[in-house]
Amino acid sequence: MSKAFTFFQKYVSFDTTSSETSGTHPSSAGQLELGNFLVKQLRDFGVADAAMSEHGFVMGHLAASPGYETAPALGLIAHMDTASAASGKEVKLSVVDYCGGSIELGSSGRASTPGEAFVGHRLAVTDGTTLLGADDKAGIAAIMALLEDLQTRQTPHGKLCICFTPDEEIGEGTMFFDVAGFGAKYAFTVDGGNPAEVEFQNFNAAGAKIVIHGLSCHPGYAQNLMVNALKVGMELDAMLPADDVPEKTEGFQGFFYLLELKGNVACAEMEYIIRDHDAEKFAARKALLRDVASELNRKYGDNTVQLEITDQYRNMEEVVSRFPELLTLADEAIRRAGLTPAHPPIRGGTDGAKLSFMGLPCPNLGTGGHFAHGELEFLSLDELEKVVEILRNLAGLCREQGKK
Repeated sequence: MSKAFTFFQKYVSFDTTSSETSGTHPSSAGQLELGNFLVKQLRDFGVADAAMSEHGFVMGHLAASPGYETAPALGLIAHMDTASAASGKEVKLSVVDYCGGSIELGSSGRASTPGEAFVGHRLAVTDGTTLLGADDKAGIAAIMALLEDLQTRQTPHGKLCICFTPDEEIGEGTMFFDVAGFGAKYAFTVDGGNPAEVEFQNFNAAGAKIVIHGLSCHPGYAQNLMVNALKVGMELDAMLPADDVPEKTEGFQGFFYLLELKGNVACAEMEYIIRDHDAEKFAARKALLRDVASELNRKYGDNTVQLEITDQYRNMEEVVSRFPELLTLADEAIRRAGLTPAHPPIRGGTDGAKLSFMGLPCPNLGTGGHFAHGELEFLSLDELEKVVEILRNLAGLCREQGKK
């Protein structure tokens, strides 16, 4: 097996599931355990100043080889946590030579169908009871394999700036990120899927929390009196565009996503996420939800519907488009690996979106991981090796820019 996959196997032995409710930073102890391990490994690979901050950010710098001090610093970032949508504890992975069709996942009764694009690939899968953790431990593994390769081969290089972040999955992966200390003018997150893809267009994102106050009474005498908060919630959802939902949209199309509806006749709570790539359409979606709430308040009485909308992140294309050389650099690295670069939109967000607006332009590269956040997740070992090659090419392209 490759070095990258060997590293990956070790990383998934750490349970790094992040938690939205712990109130700590990082949000889970397993991330600190993995972070300590990564610090030691970074130092083994020549990153002498590798350290972990009190908030669980692992950061270090590989000094430029003599004669390449003027090369632009290459920043590489991946995240340590895994999503809470499925368990990340006691991951049992196996490697299969994929010949098509479905892969039975242990004795779980689940099966994964990667598809024709992966026929002939070696795929790492789970036993169907946990997620795999390729999101984003495959990204960490690829970066570590690059560092190990540079040291082993004694390949000349410019400065490399490395950071492994906690809590990306709960939107806190940049909360304590030290941009100045990171030391690069730009970076790449390694947190995508297909290694041929460079992602720099993500959703504008907001969350909406709604509290509906109803009026409960005896159902036999409820005429013209009862206000059923649950029914008002259902009415609210029906007033939004029926086709603007995740399961009916793709590409650049935005949506309203009802995450939760709970409560009773007297009081109900709803939670939505609002997404759109286009800034004007995004603003219009938020305005529509406010209008719907206002209309229901006119119908059922003031403060029946209480709405709070919180912006979460913006489309990093606003920033990255001002640095076209980043896409040129990434595209060339991908071409040198024998692939054809593509720029699909991210139907989600990444740490790179927030970092871009913090002054660190940060497109996203692939890892070879697919079907993230669930028990059907898999990692193409062949694609993982391409990712390492692409990172090696990036380092080489930066080195060429600084050659004396």
